[in-house]
Amino acid sequence: MPPSADSDVISQLIAAHGQQRGALLPLLHAIQARFTFIPAPAIPEIAAALRLSRAEVEGVISFYADFYREPPPLHRLRICRAESCRACGSEDLWQQASAGHGAQTAIETVYCFGACAASPAIEFDGRLCCRVDAAQLDALLKDAS
Repeated sequence: MPPSADSDVISQLIAAHGQQRGALLPLLHAIQARFTFIPAPAIPEIAAALRLSRAEVEGVISFYADFYREPPPLHRLRICRAESCRACGSEDLWQQASAGHGAQTAIETVYCFGACAASPAIEFDGRLCCRVDAAQLDALLKDAS
């Protein structure tokens, strides 16, 4: 674990969340909020405390895309690739972002933000942006560099 991700902190988080009904997700969220990711050495501790197998804990972490196993990139770009957004140019935005986004931005596919009337839609660092064009995407990515 990184120096700040010591066993005492994990134990405190387990004590705070471990008794909740369905404690695994709230506990994983709390650990990630503290460390920005789920440190691998925490997994056996979580499993033992919640009387789960390590495979069950690993399975939940790998199932949900919002859990990170290592420190996440600085920025997160999610591009809708559902029908409405594709028809309005999201594939071009995907190609543009993929061509030169830099290592500090993770690019992910989403299939619908529910903003179909304002396609194409993207989410950048948690902020939904609608009717995005190439110039707007370029400006977002440049500001993030």
